[in-house]
Amino acid sequence: MNNQRNLRKRPKKVSMIEEKEQICPDCDSTDFQYDHSTHELICKICGRIIDEDFIAKGSGLAVYGSEDSGKINHGAPSTPTIHDGGLATVIGFDKNASPKDKAQWYRLRKWNKRIRISGAKERSLAFALTEIDRKSSLLSLPRSVREDASLIYRKALDKKLVRGRTIEGVVCASIYISCRISRIPRTLDEIAEVSSASRKDIGRIHRSLTNELNIKLTPTSPTDYIPRFASELDLSEEFQTKAINIIDDSKKEGITVGKGPSGLAAAAIYISSVLLGNKKSQKAVAQVAGVTEVTVRNRYREISECLDLGVAI
Repeated sequence: MNNQRNLRKRPKKVSMIEEKEQICPDCDSTDFQYDHSTHELICKICGRIIDEDFIAKGSGLAVYGSEDSGKINHGAPSTPTIHDGGLATVIGFDKNASPKDKAQWYRLRKWNKRIRISGAKERSLAFALTEIDRKSSLLSLPRSVREDASLIYRKALDKKLVRGRTIEGVVCASIYISCRISRIPRTLDEIAEVSSASRKDIGRIHRSLTNELNIKLTPTSPTDYIPRFASELDLSEEFQTKAINIIDDSKKEGITVGKGPSGLAAAAIYISSVLLGNKKSQKAVAQVAGVTEVTVRNRYREISECLDLGVAI
């Protein structure tokens, strides 16, 4: 008698959705949808929750955006703040590998790094985007401003506007333009403080980029500076509201025409601190605003006299 092995067929894998009841008890529907955010199995027809704390056995891919869009990514979304979009492969380390394997992985990492940045243009772009991220961090700027600044620099590089200018100057100009677009104002002096480029060069390059890239910038309003200045002076929202009202009244009287927005914001904050009984010195306000005490004093006198605020000059 021949010895024959009875081979059992491996049972077919069944997903969690198939193991669950396939009929909705309310509408008898078999069309279900899994909600990744709440981990619920929901009937598409009547909206009944069929199961909670549902574990879906899938590929483990991250889904970004609407589920109906069909966009499925294997990792983090792309970002303009990295020269290759953040989609490159990074070779990690294996502490338990043998010395021979470690040497091989080291060579692979070295060549992978060289391949990621190939050519002078990519090398220049990688350095510039790193500088944008570093300077934005020093200026406490949000992620959205960094991404906009990176896009502006990429457009300038594509149109060959970086040629003949320093990378440092174009980087700072891109950050300044991005701050203006997002209404998170930073003065040219503040940006020049974290850069080796001068205020004059940053201003000249910023004007050139806005013209060449056809970027329309609205004039900076003094009210955009008030929340940040007041926060650095430890003033509450009551003082901010009062300062904004002073600026609005000054605009109606035409006092703000031809005046620097940071100086007007500093004067309005100083007046509000005097009126509300938490007086700050002109020196402290001037240091926060990045202007001189003379500027604060002149704007303060003009606003007080025109609006008749009853504040002693």
